Amino acid sequence: MKKPVLVIMAAGMGSRFGGLKQIAPVDDSGHIIMDYSLYDAKRAGFGKVVFVIKKELEDDFKAAIGNRVSSHFDVSYVFQDINDLPEGFSVPEGRVKPWGTGHAVASCRNVIDAPFAVINADDFYGRSAFDMIYRFLSGGDESGRYGMVGFRLRNTLTENGSVARGQCSVQDGLLTAVTERTEIYPKGDDAEYRAEDGSMVEISGDTVVSMNFWGFSSDMARTLWERFPAYLEAGLRKDPVRFEYYLPSVVNDQISDGTCTVTVLTCEDSWHGVTYTDDLPDLKKAISLMREEGTYPVSLWD
Repeated sequence: MKKPVLVIMAAGMGSRFGGLKQIAPVDDSGHIIMDYSLYDAKRAGFGKVVFVIKKELEDDFKAAIGNRVSSHFDVSYVFQDINDLPEGFSVPEGRVKPWGTGHAVASCRNVIDAPFAVINADDFYGRSAFDMIYRFLSGGDESGRYGMVGFRLRNTLTENGSVARGQCSVQDGLLTAVTERTEIYPKGDDAEYRAEDGSMVEISGDTVVSMNFWGFSSDMARTLWERFPAYLEAGLRKDPVRFEYYLPSVVNDQISDGTCTVTVLTCEDSWHGVTYTDDLPDLKKAISLMREEGTYPVSLWD
């Protein structure tokens, strides 16, 4: 079996944060979040990384991170293109929004030939998460053998606004469903989310949530492409300008139709990210503390 590959979804712009949040420095050495993710991935055993980006950001992206890590990884670039659609489909008038996380991973269908992990570019997951997923992926490449690193909800919240999280239902260590909660706020040690009827619903801080840290068998990128037309047809009828093809939606469907199992790898570490501008100082403080404790060196790539 080929060694696991890391796929980093970096094509999205940070609409709530403002600007290209993936390349905002998070320490006084000029490292960005992806530096830390890649450093942790390297320690875990990953040797190949695929960056999913927009073509127009290629030069800036390479200058910000790609060129710096190219001597440590086998680096590939995949461009998420709004025009990359199945035969018979075209981009609707007025559509500028990318097609979503499912489409981002499907964009890798011609470069993935090994089990692979998928992460967001702008999330700081920590060392344990990468160790967990690498060990899992190293256990085999059977079709439909998936894993997901889950975090405790309370460890993924921000005091600066609401967040969107995938609430996980777990039975006997396996994922049974992911339910998207798009407006979650902290409430003491727990949280609450806004339901479709506008009411606020309390939810335990111990709840396991998805932060888009997945592990897939090598055929998943192709599976996402094959399942895309059905989602696209329905989505274009409902909302052609804003419809998105979400990765967890396909996983849910595969769980339902029995074509995959998803082992939940629960990480007790705190997630860090920059959903909002005011989150950046908190992230910098957390990284500074980890560097003082020796978790990370001052210069990651020396």
